[in-house]
Amino acid sequence: MTLPPAPKPLSLPVFRALWVATIISNVGTWMHDVGAGWLMTSLSAEPLMVALVQAATTLPMFLLALPGGALADIVDRRKLLLGAQVLSLIGAALLAATTLLGLTSPLILLGFTAIIAIGAALSAPAFQAIVPELVPAPALQQAVALNSLGVNISRAIGPALGGVVIAAAGPAAVFALNSLSVVAVLWVLLRWQRETPEQHLPPEHFVGALRAGLRYALRAPDLQMVLIRSIGFFLFASALWALLPIVARRDLGLGPAGYGALLTAMGLGAIAGALLLPHLRGRLSGNALTLAASLLLAFSMVALALSASFWPAAAALAIAGLSWIAMMSALNGGAQAASPGWVKARALAIYLLVFQGAMTAGSTLWGALAGRIGVAPALELAALALAIATPLLAWLFPLGRSASPDLSPSMHWPMPVVEGEAAPDAGPVMVTVEYRIDPARMADFQRAMKPMQRIRRRDGAIHWGLYEDAAAPGVVVESFVVESWLEHLRQHHRITKDDRAVQDAARAFHMGKDVPLVRHLISPATRLRPA
Repeated sequence: MTLPPAPKPLSLPVFRALWVATIISNVGTWMHDVGAGWLMTSLSAEPLMVALVQAATTLPMFLLALPGGALADIVDRRKLLLGAQVLSLIGAALLAATTLLGLTSPLILLGFTAIIAIGAALSAPAFQAIVPELVPAPALQQAVALNSLGVNISRAIGPALGGVVIAAAGPAAVFALNSLSVVAVLWVLLRWQRETPEQHLPPEHFVGALRAGLRYALRAPDLQMVLIRSIGFFLFASALWALLPIVARRDLGLGPAGYGALLTAMGLGAIAGALLLPHLRGRLSGNALTLAASLLLAFSMVALALSASFWPAAAALAIAGLSWIAMMSALNGGAQAASPGWVKARALAIYLLVFQGAMTAGSTLWGALAGRIGVAPALELAALALAIATPLLAWLFPLGRSASPDLSPSMHWPMPVVEGEAAPDAGPVMVTVEYRIDPARMADFQRAMKPMQRIRRRDGAIHWGLYEDAAAPGVVVESFVVESWLEHLRQHHRITKDDRAVQDAARAFHMGKDVPLVRHLISPATRLRPA
């Protein structure tokens, strides 16, 4: 039977409306970035203060991405998005008012920029997590690609438009337009009649959800690979964003329109990169692509530092835009592929946390260094560090080393047999699995069980152990402890098809026709509710 083709994402009304509204909002954000960076160069000549504008944009994402991801996994994502957008609108409107009245100081500019960024930090994980709700599974990859294209369209339009508006009406007009751009997203979210996904278990508590997200990141090797590579890239690449306003104004002598045009060149390079990526992926591995992108960005940073006029700088930034989108696509795609649905918003939030944390630290570092040794030497030093670190990290922590795992729920564990009904908070709970292993193969079995230890702990176990019966060699008991009965039931829903393959490989050592014996032991300090 031939299945009908998946609908195009833009043929779906809610996705299309949100896609267009997000582009409008992102145009406003890019206009704000131009306005904030440009206004700070007027308020303070210190490179550190100019670089702190970038830090004020990224620090809230570093601090709030994980809480935002936890909230997105446990509350109504639509309501969370509405609240976050209102916060950004208020911050942008107040900044426009203070600037129009001539009351904006460097600290006020940094403060309102941080408020706008707080709204973005709370909404970013939720925006990424709702995409599977808006499009069917076969169209998901195309929807993700369209969202990336939308970001680059806004990057190409926003800076140039921001520069023109600043030249014509001043920074206050840019901040006012940014506040109006948020209304487009609010309108779509208010009209969206979200269908709440069916919940088989009660939602996690906030603190527990935070712990579960961190626990997953600590025990998911593919995600860890992405996070390490992100730090190694953004810590040095952040110098480009942090120092670009000073290069444009002081070194190149450009006005706001010229600065916006430079950012537009970078956006156009990113669009070109987005169009080239499908062809490059067919020719290069994921690791080779990220290596080439990082080295190309290092080259563009040196070229920008050496540029004496607009056109060489614009060419360097176009190359930087192409490199940036290639790296962002690889890292974001790697984080998406390494996280199952139950923790996706939190895993992506941790990626955003690392991304923005490295950008914040890098912006501050390179801004302070530029104040001591000069802007061009700081850019060149950052490029050199990126060029040295990239090959080393690509060798030690390669991306795309293995085929993408199947992280869809396997749901193959049978429901536990319980006399009566266990209270959700009953616990701690110990689960034991008894194997019968050929003593001659014990060492191989122990190696096969190592990944199971990681899986059990990743999905909620606070203790794991493997024990052999001293009186009966070959009788081995695996035990793991979880905090409560409800937490163990969550494990049933978290086990993936890829995990099942690991479990089957370990259970292949079990002798006999019967499956290993599983027992569920609840602490006698807690009670069972009668059936």
